Amino acid sequence: MADAEDAILTLDEVAAYLKAGKRTVYRLAADKKIPAFKLGGTWRFRKADLEQWIAQQTTGGQREGNA
Repeated sequence: MADAEDAILTLDEVAAYLKAGKRTVYRLAADKKIPAFKLGGTWRFRKADLEQWIAQQTTGGQREGNA
């Protein structure tokens, strides 16, 4: 069985995971602001990519060279 980190999530699952609306998640994916890929015309998301994206968002304002 696959690791939870290797899990592929649907748009509905990501909306629930992020506690965001489905339209918001769809818009973020379409605008390439959140890691996603299309499979048969529907958005899919790797949980590990989302967790990395979340970590970057929470520390994004503290990049090196920005003093």
